[in-house]
Amino acid sequence: MTRFIFITGGVVSSLGKGLASAALGALLQARGYKVRLRKLDPYINVDPGTMSPYQHGEVYVTDDGAESDLDLGHYERFTGVPARKSDNVTTGRIYQTVIAKERRGDYLGGTVQVIPHITDAIKDFVRSDTDDNDFMLIEVGGTVGDIEGLPFFEAIRQLGLEVGRENALFIHLTLVPYIAASGELKTKPTQHSVKELRSIGIQPDIVLCRCDRPIPESDRRKIALFCNVREDAVIPALDVQTIYEAPLSYHVQGFDNQVLRAFGLRDAPEPDLSRWRDVASRIIVPEGEVKIAIVGKYTGLKDAYKSLIEALTHGGIANRVKVQMEWFESEIFEKEDAAVAHLEGVHAILVPGGFGERGTEGKIKAATFARERGVPYFGICFGMQMAVIEAARNLAGIAGASSSEFGACANPVVGLMTEWMRGNELEQRGVNTDLGGTMRLGSYPAQLVAGSKAAEIYGTTKIDERHRHRYEVNTDYREVLEKAGLRFSGMSPDGLLPEIVEYPNHPWFVGVQFHPELKSKPFEPHPLFASFVQAAVAQSRLV
Repeated sequence: MTRFIFITGGVVSSLGKGLASAALGALLQARGYKVRLRKLDPYINVDPGTMSPYQHGEVYVTDDGAESDLDLGHYERFTGVPARKSDNVTTGRIYQTVIAKERRGDYLGGTVQVIPHITDAIKDFVRSDTDDNDFMLIEVGGTVGDIEGLPFFEAIRQLGLEVGRENALFIHLTLVPYIAASGELKTKPTQHSVKELRSIGIQPDIVLCRCDRPIPESDRRKIALFCNVREDAVIPALDVQTIYEAPLSYHVQGFDNQVLRAFGLRDAPEPDLSRWRDVASRIIVPEGEVKIAIVGKYTGLKDAYKSLIEALTHGGIANRVKVQMEWFESEIFEKEDAAVAHLEGVHAILVPGGFGERGTEGKIKAATFARERGVPYFGICFGMQMAVIEAARNLAGIAGASSSEFGACANPVVGLMTEWMRGNELEQRGVNTDLGGTMRLGSYPAQLVAGSKAAEIYGTTKIDERHRHRYEVNTDYREVLEKAGLRFSGMSPDGLLPEIVEYPNHPWFVGVQFHPELKSKPFEPHPLFASFVQAAVAQSRLV
């Protein structure tokens, strides 16, 4: 029978529940167990697809087309297990499901209530699609005590009873702050957080204590006493030099041993953590450094680019270098010669995805700088589209070249997709279609041109990558753009949708319509990021 591990949090948000869940999954996996990770999000949005990156951070997209929480990216990067639509649910989706059933008459005239109908729907989600996994790790978003989270806490409380305590484990992550004025750690926030959790019927089996320094034995004893757990089940969650040290640090603290002990599993083999030691070593002791400029529009919140940051780090791992990321709001480049002033001396330029007109001219100028100066350029999704518009304006001489995303224009080099194929099914969209969940989402195949830079990087001419976009480069302009020097080196299998563009005579200039950062892992860096960082290393030797 599948065992369930529930991870909750208290005191404050952003303590690292997602990272702790992912690291535990990696540790159990390293011991030979099959794991799957899942996230319960209490917000009322159906999914984060229409939320501002400043509100929620990055939207992580799965192979099967779900717009989901960024923690699913942690899960994939640490375990290599592809996330699915069934691995993330929100209050909005739960209520949407229950209300649809009520409208159909599924409840036979009964009064629909939070208990049992909403909690049952949550439990159905948690228990569905578990395959033959040894462990299902379920992270509950938010903090204990949040009014939005109460149905989720009640649901996991009930589920713990239903599957039996021998098949359910509760882990609670809290904060143990250091008060500089008194020079001591304070356990009271943890005590109150666990008290709140116990007041709704959940007794944690393990308490993870987020702290920036070692926790003295006396404080661990106090936490164990007041939280009603064994002393060795009070696990310090200490700061590490890189998140990829987390599995190593948690193992040293005995986290995985305590989890297995709670389930009565005493014969599990020791975990093979060699690949995590190698990854950590490559990050902590690099053999060089490159400076890469990221020209975006949400740079005030780095979580908006979480997978991108990690993929660049993975590119550094592949090349044994540290990637120093220089962040620029694209709007600053819209002044005359601003791009030259800010980008002089960087070893590569990356323009990531985004939506809306703000900052677009600055991104176009960044592409111009990279093309003219021979600086490696990587355009992802919107960054590819801006590079194509730059080529249309400055190389092909197409006056008024722009995107219909920004309004009517003389030459819509980038336009709204109205239909495309997903497998054997035709997907159709219109101008007035709902914004939520209506983009080209998930994994799609592409055919690369043999002999192209893209084919060389991938080592194949057939690829599958994840998409999240509503607008597409218009192939009506392909011929004139290719005559101007921009090569369309990757297309959808039917030849209708551009996937990759490049300049054959440039050291490294590639634009992709998809999001390769979503499939990169520390122990398996995405080939595009590995090649891009390699090009930055070569550029660093020239400047």
